[in-house]
Amino acid sequence: MNGWMGKILRVDLTRGEVRDEALEARIAKDYIGGRGLGIETLLREVDPKCDPLSPENKLVMANGPLTGTKAPTGARYMVMTKSPLTGSVTCSNSGGYFPAELKKAGVDMIVFEGRASEPVYLYIEGERAELRSAAHLWGRTTHETDAAIRRETVRGTRVACIGPAGERGVLFASIMNDRDRAAGRSGVGAVMGAKNLKAVAVRGDKEVVLHDARAFAEIVRKIIKRFRDSLKGGKHPLNLHGTAVTVMATQNFGVFPTRNFQQGTFDAWEEIHGESLTRKFLVRPKACFNCPIGCGRVTKVDEPGFQGTGEGPEYETVYAMGSNCGVSNLAAVTKANYICNEMGMDTISMGATIACAMELAERGFLPEADVGGPLRFGDARALVELTLKTASREGFGDLLARGSYRLAEHYGHPELAMVSKKQEFAGYDPRGAQGMGLAYATSPVGASHMRGDSAYIELLGVPMVLDPLSWEDKSELVKDWQDVFTVIDAAGLCVFFSVRNLVTPTRDIRPQGIMELLNAATGADYGLDELVRAGERIFNAERLFMIHAGLSCKDDSLPPRMTGEPLPDGPARGSVCRLPEMLRSYYQLRGWDENGIPTWTKLRELGLV
Repeated sequence: MNGWMGKILRVDLTRGEVRDEALEARIAKDYIGGRGLGIETLLREVDPKCDPLSPENKLVMANGPLTGTKAPTGARYMVMTKSPLTGSVTCSNSGGYFPAELKKAGVDMIVFEGRASEPVYLYIEGERAELRSAAHLWGRTTHETDAAIRRETVRGTRVACIGPAGERGVLFASIMNDRDRAAGRSGVGAVMGAKNLKAVAVRGDKEVVLHDARAFAEIVRKIIKRFRDSLKGGKHPLNLHGTAVTVMATQNFGVFPTRNFQQGTFDAWEEIHGESLTRKFLVRPKACFNCPIGCGRVTKVDEPGFQGTGEGPEYETVYAMGSNCGVSNLAAVTKANYICNEMGMDTISMGATIACAMELAERGFLPEADVGGPLRFGDARALVELTLKTASREGFGDLLARGSYRLAEHYGHPELAMVSKKQEFAGYDPRGAQGMGLAYATSPVGASHMRGDSAYIELLGVPMVLDPLSWEDKSELVKDWQDVFTVIDAAGLCVFFSVRNLVTPTRDIRPQGIMELLNAATGADYGLDELVRAGERIFNAERLFMIHAGLSCKDDSLPPRMTGEPLPDGPARGSVCRLPEMLRSYYQLRGWDENGIPTWTKLRELGLV
């Protein structure tokens, strides 16, 4: 095989056995890789109704055929499992250098099954793979674990691991690789912890063999030239100020979530904007493997009470822990971000859950005695303290560790949790970005900006411009955009580069550049319609898992605040999300029935029956 390495590593944690399996060529082409291989495996091997934290659940780590190649941003891998946060399938995405190293070890996918009797980690060195004791690592932070494993293995080893939050079953625990890169959402770290699996460490020595290396290199050269020409000699905004530069756009459009989505603008937005992060705390930008952008932020905070060093925060963290909690102290936001990285937690769910708690408290639904004192929006120290307590599940932190929906439900007001399928929103208010509302509601993994982020188009004009407040044209956009994002995830690319440079900028959204790279890499000879159909196949397979897990069209929903409470401020003032109207046409475009279930005709068309 070319592009693909042709090998699956199956790890039976219960028996302590590791064995190789061949990747079937037909499955590789039909499901591309990454997210596709993950859902094909889960749908075939896992009972969707199983307890996510039981040995019966499986955890998949999968690369794409472009991971570890010279394809710009070919640095992504997917972690897929049944989520303890949502009860649905999840696919959590991360970059850095670990994914490319896994590919160089000759592995397309690892399937973890069962549960180890004692803590272990998987060590892969070249062709050799073995389970080692992780008893000495249990309880350590992700940074400590990364350092310890690299000391006891060969030079150049890359590590993906969980921290104490994953060990303790925090429902939004993450898997951290390369210290500060996160497969962050939906509790993949909790599933890893439930399996007594502390880490995966890998050192590869293989090259990714391409079908037509010369053609591949020429395509890459042209793409990079277009990218550099578009910058006209300057630096990319994401390199200058990181993803937190997005604060200006969401604030200007009035969709910057503030105080648990009660408002769409934040008076102190400039204090937490990307330019402020650069000015106050930036040490240097940092790039993932083979990335021409370098949006990562290595930062250092010296402010008393919030000191620390590490990476971040990203835009989603700035929204969730900043404006959404009413906190304008960027040092506190950055410190809370460091804690999440070291303890292994999703910053979006963490910040949004604290914001939910703040609103519950201010409305008198959450007694002070439960928290240990007053809790109000804007309390920077509470933000940091509650993040620490959540990781250790100490006191009120034990409730926070269950996510905002279960927290709000515990106090009798689930409507105050800004979630879809029990997963917290990303940093775009769907009342002022209609497509994002539909994308949140119909994502099979719960609310996510990484499963079809129409904010690129609605707010940033990438790769084209559409009115964010219009809703009549959003069903087709969201459907097509979700399928394209699926192709990006399956290929092993990052959306930051792909959506601008590898997707055709017309109303007929097509991954033309990705197709060219895939064909040169694999020789699979994808046609454009065939590649888009593969993305649609993967998305529908995820929908099937979701339905078999017991979710339904009732879960394609948003909180009543989004559909019944108009935005009170900003340019989108007076707007609500028109989800019911968009859902009807969306289901039709998907080939689903009125209950959101893929029809037999659609499943047969996609080869899913």
